[in-house]
Amino acid sequence: MESQMIRPGHLTAHQVAKQLGISLGAVRLLVHRGQLKRSGGTPRQPWYAVADVAALVVKRQHSNAA
Repeated sequence: MESQMIRPGHLTAHQVAKQLGISLGAVRLLVHRGQLKRSGGTPRQPWYAVADVAALVVKRQHSNAA
């Protein structure tokens, strides 16, 4: 279940997955591989910075276009 209270400028794992078009498991893999860092929340409901997610979206778009 998603957290109802989230700091401005942050996204939940569900929101990140939706933005990137991937599963929650894939979001966890991005964190494990060091491509995305948690920036708050709890261990069970982490938050991710909007800027980090936006940078990852751009990076993925460029690698898909090449």
